[in-house]
Amino acid sequence: MTTKVTLPDRKRIALIAHDARKVDLMEWIMFNRGTLSEHILCATGSTGALIARETGLEVFRFQSGPLGGDQQIGAQIAEGELDFLIFFWDPLEPQPHDPDVKALLRLAVLYNIPTACNRSTADFLISSPFMTQSYECQVPDYSARLKRVKMDE
Repeated sequence: MTTKVTLPDRKRIALIAHDARKVDLMEWIMFNRGTLSEHILCATGSTGALIARETGLEVFRFQSGPLGGDQQIGAQIAEGELDFLIFFWDPLEPQPHDPDVKALLRLAVLYNIPTACNRSTADFLISSPFMTQSYECQVPDYSARLKRVKMDE
């Protein structure tokens, strides 16, 4: 069973990058600045400050990732307040907040929002015709599963 959620024409996009991937994310943002300017942007602390300073784009900033920013963005996903996640994470460097990163990616999958963790995927997503039009997203309804789990307790 699924629930239909309509992603609006103007997407609410979260932008995150680990330190070793910030240059890659900034290059991607500069290349796609025109498209991104048509959407609502948010980011974790230092990434958001960098984006705003270097591009002039308006960016709502959450806390830094290690200080809870990843969890704040995860909460926005769970509340249906974000439509899209671009997260250039560093797979070669352990992060002090790895559990938060895993939880954030889990929520993006759980709520079936478009997610890119590398530049190629981000390129495919931003060039999709769905980027500038509404899109009916199928979100799994987990209520029956949750009822079964409660019965097993």
